[in-house]
Amino acid sequence: MNKALFCATGSCPFLGAKELMEGTLLAVAIIFPFLAGFICLGLKNSRARATLILFTSIVLIALSILFLRHGAFQYTPPAVWDMVILVLDYVLLAYFLYIGIADFISIGINIRNVFTIGLVLIQGIFLALFEFSWAPHVPVEVEPIFFVDQLSIIMCLIICIIGSLICIYGIKYMEDHERHLGLERTKQPRFFFYMIMFLGAMNGLVFANSLLWLCFFWEVTTLCCYALIRHDGTPEAIGCGLRALWMNLIGGAGFVFAIIYAFNSLETLSLAEIIEAPGGALLLLPLAFLCLAAFTKSAQMPFQSWLLGAMVAPTPVSALLHSSTMVNAGVYLALRIAPAFAGTALSTGVALFGGFTFMTTAILAISQTEAKRVLAYSTIGNLGLIILCAGVNTPLAITAGITLLVFHAISKGLLFLCVGIIEHNIWSKNIEDMQGLVSKLPLITTITIAGIIYMLLAPFGVLISKWAAIEATGALASYWSPVILTLLVVGSAATTVFWIK
Repeated sequence: MNKALFCATGSCPFLGAKELMEGTLLAVAIIFPFLAGFICLGLKNSRARATLILFTSIVLIALSILFLRHGAFQYTPPAVWDMVILVLDYVLLAYFLYIGIADFISIGINIRNVFTIGLVLIQGIFLALFEFSWAPHVPVEVEPIFFVDQLSIIMCLIICIIGSLICIYGIKYMEDHERHLGLERTKQPRFFFYMIMFLGAMNGLVFANSLLWLCFFWEVTTLCCYALIRHDGTPEAIGCGLRALWMNLIGGAGFVFAIIYAFNSLETLSLAEIIEAPGGALLLLPLAFLCLAAFTKSAQMPFQSWLLGAMVAPTPVSALLHSSTMVNAGVYLALRIAPAFAGTALSTGVALFGGFTFMTTAILAISQTEAKRVLAYSTIGNLGLIILCAGVNTPLAITAGITLLVFHAISKGLLFLCVGIIEHNIWSKNIEDMQGLVSKLPLITTITIAGIIYMLLAPFGVLISKWAAIEATGALASYWSPVILTLLVVGSAATTVFWIK
């Protein structure tokens, strides 16, 4: 029977089955990693935990391929989930407040706990005013809650495939890591709880269309980042984790203000509607706050120190933060909202901001002697280049930014994992100590060189993306075009120097 004729009668099992399948896809992508993480938290048996991690990884990889095959769709869960997200959002803020107060009690007043407490209070107070006084019924009115399109599917592939492979790599790595530290009691259940939950939060973030839901998943990634960076529990790790927390809370506060001003300007919290809305001065303010959130999450200057500090964490954390999650959330948001501020002063400012970060971090990477810090500066610089592409805001520039996002995630994930193996064999992070490595670890050395070539030479995507970005910037009819082009060219030249080094 013809589907359209059958559905015209008023009862359409085809649509019901389709909606059920789409809801199931999203539930498995978002909720399943959370559940797997909690189960992992309670598993003390290392073999059972490794089996669960492997099973979860296989499911997520297969799921990302199903998303690719299915294509774009929209989905809105039952309204009760809005209240669940609201409650969980305040639970998160309460926990962040507890962290700030605990740090204040343990070491006294300092900049990190003052900022942590202050930023959490700002978010909590303004979000409560918005939810319960200014717009109490908005969460139910946002439709669709989830919007799956080509960009979010690309991000899902990166998150589920690369992120899952990093989790699998972490099974053996963390055993060696804890053996080297001489720990009497394993911390792996908590470690993999945050690692796996991270993947679910990122999937929720890239699929969310409601700004309130997007803000919640945004803050979950902040929680996971903080917990993973401070995992080893050393004073340095704890300090770096707290720095990552308060810097990312700046972006969280920006997100809350974006929600308030977007609703005041357009009376909607649908990201798709905000992007499609006619441009205007009032709309630029919430978009600017969203850009601030993107800059902090992607560690753009002057917020780069939190990502550099993340290098104290175990290598799987570094790989996860730099390749498939966390920092990619920032550039994803910038690319997502770029059409909304095209042709405005904000667009030019974003391009200059990204270009300056790209050039500066590429120059700073030349002087580094630690392998992971070189990779960290490289990550920040490449993210700056993607931000630049979002600011240039032409079809060619956006295509270059998305292409760079994909190839950078693959190559940087590979390089971090290789560096982790090298460190575990020579127990040194210094590049100078890696001389003669080709005779000691020929396979890993070859793979590492391949990863560098993948970043540096044609015909691989990173170089092609840079060429496309230069082409798009050169064609840009703007007073600032020569400045942006100079930042891009100088940064590209410095990138070549530190990779050859």
